[in-house]
Amino acid sequence: MLLQIRTTLFLNNHLLRHHLRSLATGLPEPHLAKPITPVNPQQLLRVCTVLYQQQNSLEPRLHSKLWSCEFDLTHEFFIQVCNNFHYSWRPVYRFFQFTQANPSFNHTPVSFNKMLDVVGKSRNIELFWELLQEMGRRRLVNDKTFRIALTVLGAARELKKCVELFHLMNSNDYAYNLGTLNKVVETMCGNKLVVEARFVVFKLKEWIKPNGNTYKHLIRGFCDGGDVIEASKIWNLMVDEEFKPDMEVVEKMMETFFKKNQYDEALKLFHTMRVKRIDELGLSTYRVVIKWMCKKGMITQAQIVFEEMRKRGIQADNPTMGFLTYGLLARGRIRKAYEIVEGIEEPEISVYHELMKGLLRLRRASEATQVFREMIKRGCEPTMHTYIMLLQGHLGKRGRKGSDPLINFDTIFVGGLVKAGKSLEATKYVERVMNRGLEVPRFDYSKFLHYYSNDEGVVMFEEVGKKFREVGLNDLADIFERYGQKMATRDRRRNRAS
Repeated sequence: MLLQIRTTLFLNNHLLRHHLRSLATGLPEPHLAKPITPVNPQQLLRVCTVLYQQQNSLEPRLHSKLWSCEFDLTHEFFIQVCNNFHYSWRPVYRFFQFTQANPSFNHTPVSFNKMLDVVGKSRNIELFWELLQEMGRRRLVNDKTFRIALTVLGAARELKKCVELFHLMNSNDYAYNLGTLNKVVETMCGNKLVVEARFVVFKLKEWIKPNGNTYKHLIRGFCDGGDVIEASKIWNLMVDEEFKPDMEVVEKMMETFFKKNQYDEALKLFHTMRVKRIDELGLSTYRVVIKWMCKKGMITQAQIVFEEMRKRGIQADNPTMGFLTYGLLARGRIRKAYEIVEGIEEPEISVYHELMKGLLRLRRASEATQVFREMIKRGCEPTMHTYIMLLQGHLGKRGRKGSDPLINFDTIFVGGLVKAGKSLEATKYVERVMNRGLEVPRFDYSKFLHYYSNDEGVVMFEEVGKKFREVGLNDLADIFERYGQKMATRDRRRNRAS
């Protein structure tokens, strides 16, 4: 019975994956009705073993070995072979050559793209380019092909080939297409190849005129890389060509200006939008401005912007209220901050985080822990960030140092590293501690919690929590015991009183 259930799940999984691939490549509807033959794992293992062992053999010998494996050659089988060799192009390409000798097997854009991806990851640019030419001749190119090709060629700094690819495909009846270019630019910028993407856009301008979306992807790419100067140049070019930036790009530019401490430029852009396009300003735009004003300590200006937002009928969300709360606490206006939090009907974790962060900044760690307890009572589950923030507030960035091993974080952390099999990292940490006169290490609470997030850690957190109570550190005891409960096994967590 169990075997039947597993087989059914296996078949359903393969059908779903094949259906999604078919939708992505635009295969005709009748193709979807064909049954998918599941791959035999033993056959797959035999074929992959032969490909690995005989990858440098002569073609007749390799093909003879493969034919002797007696396997069912299907598209799914070819894709699974590619999946077994993520970064090794030779076994995959040799298997591709073997499939060419089988007249009953025809490749599709899916199988070609899969092989192209493997060859691209192995950085075999010469073979990669040959495969692209072959795909063009066979008319098996789609948008995913362009995305894979430009990402690989761009990362290899083959900029001329990036541009030449569009000309090559145009000569194979794939006409220059703005939609394809935009998808390629978006993918390249997402892979931190924004400089290469800009080169492609400008070199193809004679054949494919960029639009607002093209410039938007470039601006986002430069902003993500922190290059506000190049982002501004693209912005000015877009405006000169009479494309109106959408609010997503406006918000990205403002946030980048804020991150680079160019508050005047960010607020200048915001005020320009208020004058020219105030009807398009929404909650997300106001949230960005309020967030960074509060971080900068400009709480009066943030409140003015907040009131303007409310007068326009825009309802503030929890993150926005949280930013205001932190801004007030940073200026020491504790009572006003609590009034804002109490006025929220259903506060989310973002509000509690900002409230705790503000209290910890004022060195009110005990009060922040009380907020932590209240948050749990109201059904808001803490995250890893919550615990790290509270531990840093109580113990400082260097952790607690004491003679008692149960509350000495150096001892606890090294023990956790050793139990997790991280002996080398434990040794490096001990060396840093021994050289404390020269270099004071910053305690890594994130690693500390991560290495103890297991059944052994549950017991450790309970024991350390008891020890903290014995020395009068009740707030820390509550934090540790709560984290121990969170990391308990499923049965213990289910039975834990809420």
